[in-house]
Amino acid sequence: MLMQGFSTALTPMNLLFAVIGVLLGTAVGVLPGIGPAMSIALLLPVTYGMEATGAMIMFAGIYYGGMYGGSTTSILLNTPGESSTVITAIEGHKMAKAGRAAQALATAAIGSFVAGTIGTALLATIAPWVVKFAVSLGAPSYLAIMLLALIAVTAVLGSSKLRGFASLGLGLAIGLVGMDPVTGQGRLIFGQPLLADGLDIVVVAVAIFAVGEAFWVAAHLRKTKTFTIPVGRPWMGKADWKRSWKPWLRGTAYGFPFGALPAGGAEIPTFLSYVTEKKLSKHPEEFGHGAIEGVAGPEAANNASAAGTLTPMLALGLPTNATAAVMLAAFMQFGIQPGPLLFEDEPQLVWALIASLFIGNTLLLIINLPMAPLWAKLLQLPRPYLYAGILFFATLGGYAVNLQTFDLVLLLLLGLLGFAMRRFGIPVLPLIIGVILGPRAEAQMRKAMQLSGGDPAGLFSESIAVVVYVIIAVVLLWPLVAKLLRRLFPKTSAEFADIVEPVLVEPDTDSVAAAQPRPETNGEPTETPVEETRRSRRDDKPRG
Repeated sequence: MLMQGFSTALTPMNLLFAVIGVLLGTAVGVLPGIGPAMSIALLLPVTYGMEATGAMIMFAGIYYGGMYGGSTTSILLNTPGESSTVITAIEGHKMAKAGRAAQALATAAIGSFVAGTIGTALLATIAPWVVKFAVSLGAPSYLAIMLLALIAVTAVLGSSKLRGFASLGLGLAIGLVGMDPVTGQGRLIFGQPLLADGLDIVVVAVAIFAVGEAFWVAAHLRKTKTFTIPVGRPWMGKADWKRSWKPWLRGTAYGFPFGALPAGGAEIPTFLSYVTEKKLSKHPEEFGHGAIEGVAGPEAANNASAAGTLTPMLALGLPTNATAAVMLAAFMQFGIQPGPLLFEDEPQLVWALIASLFIGNTLLLIINLPMAPLWAKLLQLPRPYLYAGILFFATLGGYAVNLQTFDLVLLLLLGLLGFAMRRFGIPVLPLIIGVILGPRAEAQMRKAMQLSGGDPAGLFSESIAVVVYVIIAVVLLWPLVAKLLRRLFPKTSAEFADIVEPVLVEPDTDSVAAAQPRPETNGEPTETPVEETRRSRRDDKPRG
């Protein structure tokens, strides 16, 4: 099946889509504040007339390319293009300032290739086994797994669980809009017939990611020029190779399993990889001053987690990050139901997609090593022009969904909601996943209740469901355990907080406006979005 997938992915048209995807993905990864989730959301309306296989190959290229491109900004500008590349900036930018930007970019590119290739091979191996297991599950187990995904994503994102659950509540409410699938009654349509079919996921994704991000950046736009460190063609010496290959493998071992877990993401494995390399390095004194191991390990973990993320998305229909959530929406746009039956119903698409990941990884290495100086110049693009273009394409995409002016009103209202969520530090990922998984979880719950004749005990009728509910309880009780660990090991907890805090306090995991360098106005430093968010949270705390 994988060989068949290669024959499909290597057709001239699909190969072109792969090239377009990796180029677009790298470009949006390089530009601060524009992640792969926003790019795919913007391109969803454009792909309506395309074949599903070609569109998904292009989206996968954008995803992998975005993971690679984010490291370029981290190394050259000390501004992570994605929250998952925050750790890369610690050592990468120090290397660049020491005149070793070429070596930092090279180890990031080659590490991404190695980790992405191994991760994709694991995806091709593990996903069919996951499917065989998933086919045996009933409605109660599916409901429990979906609840685990919803709660896990919400519980570990951001510095406030209250904000996370508020975001999830908003997503579930948006998912309820429309006709009840069983009774046919209208829910939250407020007498508006155009809402009877519910809110289109494309409109919601474009509004929350693209429009909300553009509003947020406009509100904090500073007229300060960014300084980009010049770089030639990336290369590595013999000593750099010797110090990099083990971190690449260890980073891959961290990244893939965390990417496959609900709410695993790439932030935790990149941090763990950094700490591991610092412990095992023969040159620990270089950490904090530009150690190449501190770039190689986290970058490998970052890209391996991307392959891990696709495993539950393809095999179970569960997104574990924002990009996977938007790709899931793309499947639904083409009338394809992701989940265990996807491998049986659409084998050509699935295996072509997996094969294209191998091809995309190779293309990234071939294309990006020579083009590093060009990506560095792309960082000098004026941000007002950039976000004006994003708003234009977002509006065009939102209107193209149904060709109705009403969708533009929804786009603006939901865009303002996305801006407000960023302002108050509410993560947007739980909202998007709530919109996608909410209706599916409701369908499984109703099926389970119908099978049990309305008896709530039917929700616990399968052993897998019981195990998952125990895991949910552990996730919810984790803050108490973490508090106890902080008391027992205060020094280790402080080191963890110093490195991870830039990730956790971000208003949104796909928004890096908060990570911009401190600007100045009339010689006086102004608050960055992160500092403003921290201050607002401090002001909200009760005194005394």
